Amino acid sequence: MNSIIFRVGSSIVLPFSLLLSLYLLWRGHNDPGGGFIGGLIAAAGYACYALPRGYTALQRVQPVDSLHLVALGLGAALIAGLPGLMSNAAYLTHAWMESGDIAVGTTLLFDAGVYLTVLGAILTFLRLFLEQ
Repeated sequence: MNSIIFRVGSSIVLPFSLLLSLYLLWRGHNDPGGGFIGGLIAAAGYACYALPRGYTALQRVQPVDSLHLVALGLGAALIAGLPGLMSNAAYLTHAWMESGDIAVGTTLLFDAGVYLTVLGAILTFLRLFLEQ
């Protein structure tokens, strides 16, 4: 994978894929999208960047270790369900706060947990693949 076109193109694809993935994460609790597809798009951007460059380049652009991303994501998804239990409702009954036109709830925390878990799992696989 030593193509100059792939190398240059992937350096352009990575920031745009991260921005698109964050956009899909943000709008996912109201419209189609969400943490899963956002995490997949972010992981695809990282994969496009790392495949022509190798393991060390992936480690350089990856802000947090991939296993820490998985743990953080699972923790966020688990914590998102606690407000439902505290209000004597079912687990993962989401709470909402509205401020003007913006509605933010625990669904965004749950989606962020799914996003981080998916991204971390795929980056872990990619890291193990590139190490060999």
